[in-house]
Amino acid sequence: MSDRDASDRQRLSAILAADAAGFSRLMGEDERGTITALEACRAIFRERVVMHGGRVVDTAGDSVLAVFDSVLDAVACAMAIQGALRVHNDPLPEARRLLYRIGVNLGDVIVRPDGTVYGDGVNIAARIQALAEPGSVAVAGSVRDSVGSKLGLAFADLGEQQVKNIARAVRVFQVQSPPGSAASEAAAPPRERSDKPSIAVLPFNNMSGDPEQEHFADGITEDIITELSRFRELFVISRNSSFKYKGQHVEVRKFAEELGVQFVVEGSVRKAGKRVRITVQLIDAGSDAHLWAERYDRDLEDIFAIQDEVTTSIVAVLPGRVEAATQDRAARKTTDNMAAYELVLTGKRLHHRSRQEDNLAALQVLERAIALDPGYAHAHAWKACVLGQAWGYGWSADRAATEDVIVDELQIALSLDENDSDVHRILAAVAVTRHEFDKALHHQERALRLNPNDDLIVVQQGEILTWIGRAEEGIEWILKSMRLNPYHPQRFWNHLGRAYFVARRYREAIGAFQHLATPDAGAQAFLAACHAALGEAPAAASHARRILDEIPGFSVERYLATMTHYQRAADRDHHRDCLLQAGLQA
Repeated sequence: MSDRDASDRQRLSAILAADAAGFSRLMGEDERGTITALEACRAIFRERVVMHGGRVVDTAGDSVLAVFDSVLDAVACAMAIQGALRVHNDPLPEARRLLYRIGVNLGDVIVRPDGTVYGDGVNIAARIQALAEPGSVAVAGSVRDSVGSKLGLAFADLGEQQVKNIARAVRVFQVQSPPGSAASEAAAPPRERSDKPSIAVLPFNNMSGDPEQEHFADGITEDIITELSRFRELFVISRNSSFKYKGQHVEVRKFAEELGVQFVVEGSVRKAGKRVRITVQLIDAGSDAHLWAERYDRDLEDIFAIQDEVTTSIVAVLPGRVEAATQDRAARKTTDNMAAYELVLTGKRLHHRSRQEDNLAALQVLERAIALDPGYAHAHAWKACVLGQAWGYGWSADRAATEDVIVDELQIALSLDENDSDVHRILAAVAVTRHEFDKALHHQERALRLNPNDDLIVVQQGEILTWIGRAEEGIEWILKSMRLNPYHPQRFWNHLGRAYFVARRYREAIGAFQHLATPDAGAQAFLAACHAALGEAPAAASHARRILDEIPGFSVERYLATMTHYQRAADRDHHRDCLLQAGLQA
C-alpha cells in the first residue's frame, strides 16, 4: 500500500451531484453567453453549498459535486439551489435557460488528502442525477428514508432503477415541493459592495499540532474580527461567514469575491507552553498584493496587546486612513487570568454549534471561567448568552428561573464593563420580551455604537424597529445584516419575513419565509396571515392546517401574547385580523 493510499479516509457522507441539461446545444448556439450563464450558476452552487454546511469538491465542465456531513443539509441545499436557479432563469428566454439536474445520495466516499472524493457513493449520486428531470432533484431511497417529513417535502417514487456500472438496483425518488408552497425561492438580497473599506478575516490556522488548541486559534480570529468591527469606517464580514471556510484550502481572491470584500486578513497561531507566535498578513484581494505582514512572538500575558497591535496595523494601511476608536477600546476590560480567557473561548465555540449538549457544556466551562476570575465581565456576558440560547430553544426546565439568572448575569457584566457590546445586545433582547421598549432601545443603541458590524446586533436592530412599528426601517437593517453575513442563520429570513408583513408587503414576506427549510408554527402563522391579507384563501387555509397539525389547541390570542412583541395596538390588531381571516380560532 502506498503512503498516499494509507492517508485516504473513508467516511459516510451525503453527496450532491449536478449537471446542466442541454449544455452542449447551448454552447453550440451561443458559447460566450452560455459561459457567462454557467459562471452565474456556479456562483449560486458555491454560495448555497457553503450556506448549508457543505463543500464543493469538483466543478468539471458544467457539473458540480459537493459533499455534506448531514443528509438533511444536502437535500435542503439542493432545493435551495433549484429555487435560486429558477429566480436566475425567469427573466431569460426559455431556450437560453441553463437547467440543472441534481441527484443526492447517502453513501461511503473515499476522501483523499487533497480533498477530492471518489467511490460508489459518488458514482451512484451521478447516476441518480441523470434520472432527475431538468430543474428538479432526485434522491436515493436511503436519502428519502433519512429525510422523511423533516423538511416538509413530498417524494414521488420512481421505483428500482438499474444504473450504469452499479451491480445492484437503486431505488430513486423525485423530490416535490410541499402543497401550498411556491416553486421558486425568492431572490436573496443583493451582495453589495460597501462604500466603506470592506474586510474579511480568514480563520487563523492552528500550527501547534494539537487539536485541543484549535479553540485558541479560533478565539484569536474572533477577537480580531470583534476589534475591527468597532471601527465605524469599516465594513467587516461577520465571524459566521468567515468560519464557513475553516479547514478549507482557500484562494484569497475567490474568498473575497464570494464575500464581496476588498481586503482579506489571514494568519496562523502557534502556541507552546507560555509563549505564542502569531503571524498575520493583510492582502488586497483585487491585486493579490500583500499590503502588510507581521510576526508576533510574545508571552501569553501579552495576548491583548497583540490583538490591539494587529488591529491598529491593519487599519493604518486601509484606504481612508480610518481613525482608531481609541477611547472605547481603551475602556474595555480584559482578564489577567489566561485559563479563564481560554475557557471563554471554548464556551463560545460550543455555543456556536447550537446543540443542547454543547449548550450545557458551554455553560459548564463558562462557570469555571467565572470561578477563576469573578471579575471577568465577558465571561458573565457569555454565560447569559448561553442561557439565553437554552431559553430560546426551550431547553430550560424552568424558563422563568432561567430568565432571572440571565438578567442577574447581565447586571454583573454591566457593572464590571459597560463597554461590552454583547452585554447590551442581550439586555436589549430581554427588554423586548418584557415589552420594556425604552430600555430595549437604550441598550440596542449602545450595542450598535460599540460594535456596528456585528451581524447579530444589526439584525436585532431591524427586529426591534419592526416590533415598535418602524418596519420599513427594520427591513433595511435586516438586509444590511444579511450583507454583513452572507451565510447568516436561517432565522434572519424569519426576521425579514416578519418585517415585510408588518410593513404590509405581503408578497415579499412570503418570499422571505420560503427560504426557511422547516418553517415552525410561528412562521406558518405569518404565512397564513400573508395569504389571508392577499385574499388567497386556499393557501391561507393550508398554512392554518399545518399550524393545527403541530399545535392542535392553537389560539390566536395566546400566540399573539407569547410569540409577538408589538408595541402598537394597530400592528397587533392587523396580525389578529389576518389570522382570523385564515380560519384560526381566537
